[in-house]
Amino acid sequence: MVIREGTLTDTELTEIVKGQKGEPGELTGIVEMEEKLGKIRKNTDVGIYGRANSGVFSGKTLPVATMDEIQEGNAVILSDLEGNGVQEYSIEISSIDRSGDKKHKDMTIRVTDSRLLEKTGGIVQGMSGSPILQNGKFVGAVTHVFSKDPTRGYGIFIENMMMEL
Repeated sequence: MVIREGTLTDTELTEIVKGQKGEPGELTGIVEMEEKLGKIRKNTDVGIYGRANSGVFSGKTLPVATMDEIQEGNAVILSDLEGNGVQEYSIEISSIDRSGDKKHKDMTIRVTDSRLLEKTGGIVQGMSGSPILQNGKFVGAVTHVFSKDPTRGYGIFIENMMMEL
């Protein structure tokens, strides 16, 4: 099913189904349809694009890393799994593919944060789009979980996402 546009809405997380070997977990919730937070204008294989209403998002602005600046090693992902605000969770970028052959699988990542592993088992469905930061820069976003190992998954370079704009 192709969805070309839509509306950005808030959700209330109701359950975290923990991932385990052979069974990726998931975040489930209730979509709050009353308040429209923005408009989705484009849904592609490298991201969903649109415009949020003024004041919807807050936080600090970060510089964007080029794919050449991204390194194997420590990084963090951002996610709000408890409704208490966005938290940083430790990951490791274990491999990088700069060939451009698989634009949504540019990095292989592994969750190392004990809090995230306890809550989710690693990466779960519903975490796609979680920002990946390294050395104070925005390097990409989570795209996939490995079904055979939910502690591992893929990420896309922010640079590839920005080219889609």
